[in-house]
Amino acid sequence: MKHPFHLKAVWNGGRNSEGTIDAGGLKTVISIPQEMGGPGTGTNPDEMLLGAAATCYLITLAAMLERSDITPDELTLESEATVDVTNNIFTYERIVHRPRIVLPQDASESDLSKAEKLAHKAEASCMISRAVSGNVRMETCPVIVTTGADAV
Repeated sequence: MKHPFHLKAVWNGGRNSEGTIDAGGLKTVISIPQEMGGPGTGTNPDEMLLGAAATCYLITLAAMLERSDITPDELTLESEATVDVTNNIFTYERIVHRPRIVLPQDASESDLSKAEKLAHKAEASCMISRAVSGNVRMETCPVIVTTGADAV
């Protein structure tokens, strides 16, 4: 079964202008980021790719935990992308996901271990990660703790 997604974009001017995108639940202004010599209004392709990779990873991880009968007290994610600019060529080099999975205080060692394995497995299972595989280095650095405990 195929699922089509559609996006409409409008660009108003030259390189340092801005535009808009509308893709259903995503409606925003777009431009080149300030760090890359643009106006920095709205979002940009670099943030959107990071957002796609992070949300796909997080949803995949949540589903995998659920299927394994692991219910975290808290599931959060911080992700970071690195874009290299050499000789005016922009290369999206790497994305690092740092999920934090907080399991109930009475979680077993087996649950802690399984949660860590799933945190890594979710990266390989995520549709967006698979789409950019071979072009963007993907890394996962999970932190698995129990409620009231320090990081493991």
